[in-house]
Amino acid sequence: MRSHRRTGLLAVTLALLASAVTATDALSAPGHRGSDCPGVRVPGAAYVRTACLDDMSSTALTGTDYTDPSDWKGLLSARTENPPGVPGVQLDGYFPDTSTLNTTHGWRHDAQFVIRLPEHWNGGLVVTGAPGTRKQYSLDRGISDWVLAQGYAFAATDKGNSGADYYTDGRRPGDAVAEWHRRVTELTRAAKRTVGAYYGRTPKRTYMTGISNGGYLTRWQLERHPELYDGGVDWEGSLLTADEPNIFSYLPTAVAWSRGAASHNDMIRAGFQPGSEFLWPYHALAYWGVTQKTYRAEFDPAYDPNCPGASAGSSPAEIVSPCASDAEYVYSSRPASVRGALRRVALTGRIGKPLITLHGDLDALLPIRTDSDRYAAMIAARDRAELHRYYRVEDGTHIDALYDVHPLELRPILPCYREAFTALTAWVEHHDAPPPSGTIARPAPPADVANSCPLPH
Repeated sequence: MRSHRRTGLLAVTLALLASAVTATDALSAPGHRGSDCPGVRVPGAAYVRTACLDDMSSTALTGTDYTDPSDWKGLLSARTENPPGVPGVQLDGYFPDTSTLNTTHGWRHDAQFVIRLPEHWNGGLVVTGAPGTRKQYSLDRGISDWVLAQGYAFAATDKGNSGADYYTDGRRPGDAVAEWHRRVTELTRAAKRTVGAYYGRTPKRTYMTGISNGGYLTRWQLERHPELYDGGVDWEGSLLTADEPNIFSYLPTAVAWSRGAASHNDMIRAGFQPGSEFLWPYHALAYWGVTQKTYRAEFDPAYDPNCPGASAGSSPAEIVSPCASDAEYVYSSRPASVRGALRRVALTGRIGKPLITLHGDLDALLPIRTDSDRYAAMIAARDRAELHRYYRVEDGTHIDALYDVHPLELRPILPCYREAFTALTAWVEHHDAPPPSGTIARPAPPADVANSCPLPH
C-alpha cells in the first residue's frame, strides 16, 4: 500500500482558494426524533449510524454531524435557490476498507457513504459519487436537497479515496481510480437493498448521476453495469481514455502556459475554447497543476520521482502548484504501461441505459472539445446515440461558483441539470423523449440564469 499523507488537503485548498461487524447508533441532533428512530442496516457496511431528522436539507444540517459544508464549498452559485427540506432517516457509515484518507467524523476510514430516506418516498433512488477528490457530502446542496424534495432516496460515496493524495491508495497505477468504480457499484447494490428493507419494496427506478469525476462514474456505470440503473445524468464528466486527446494531452499544455512556456495558440490547439481566456489565470492557480501532477502520479508514478504528486508540497499553495516537469510531459513518449494503466479505467461509449450529458462550452478544466464532444462521438460510434442526449451549455464552466465572480460572462449549470434530470425521468418512465441534442443558449436579460434553464427545442 502506498503511503497516505496530508489527507483531504485538496478540498481544503479549493475552499481556501474561492471490523466487519455492522453497528447502529442513534445520535442526538437538532430535529432528531430519537425514541421512534429504528435502526437501519446497510448490507455489507462495516459501520452504520442512524438518525431520524425533521429536516435533511443541507441548510438545516449545517453545523451538525450530518453534513460537511467544506465538502461543497466553492461548487455552486450563492444565488442558487434550493427547495425546503424534508424529514426522513439518514444513514452515515463506511464499508470495509484498508485506507484512511477520509477523516470525516474522526473515523479515519475510507469508503464512507451517506444514505437519506425521505418520509414521503416516490419509489426512486438517486446514486452518486463525489466530484473531484471531495467526499460524500459534496453534493448535498447541488443534488441531495433537490432530489429529496422530489421524493427520491439519495445515496453518495467518497469513492473509496479522497483528497490530494488519493493516488496513494492502491498497489498498481490506476488502482485508486479503479476503486471508484467498485465503491459506486457497492453502494448502489447496498442502497437498493436498504431502501427495499426500509420501505417494504425495492426501488421502482434507480438513477446514477454526478459532476466531473462523478459524471465520469455515471458514464462508466451505465457502460459496465446498466442492469443496476434505469438511466443517468452526466454533468461535465471527465473523459478518461488511453487514446489522445486525453487529460495528458491538454493538461501539460495548460501547465506550460501557466509557466510562460506555451502560447495562446498552443492552448487553443490543445482544446481550450476561444472565449475562455479570462478563466485561465484562476485555473492556473487552483486546478491545472494539482490535477496534472496527481493524475500523473496515479497513472505514471515513475515520471518524476522528485515530484510524486501532491505530496511534493506541504502547504496548500505548494500542493496546488504545478511541477516544472509537468510542463514538459509528453504522453506519447511514455512507456506502454502508462497507456495500459489508463486503459484499465477507460470509457468506451458503450452505454446500456439512457444518458443525458451536460457540459459548459467555457469549461477551462475539462475542455468541451476534448471531453464531452468526444464522448458523444464515442457513443455514436458504438451505435448507442439513440440512448444519448447531449446539451452544450452556452457560457457554462466547470464550477458554478465562478458565475458569482463573472455574472456577465458565465451562467450556472445547476438549473440546466435539474431540467435534464426531469427530462430523463420522463424519458425513462413515460417514454417521453427529451429534446434533441443541441446547445442551451443563454437567455436574454432579465432571465434568472441561476435558477432557470429551459432545454433546447
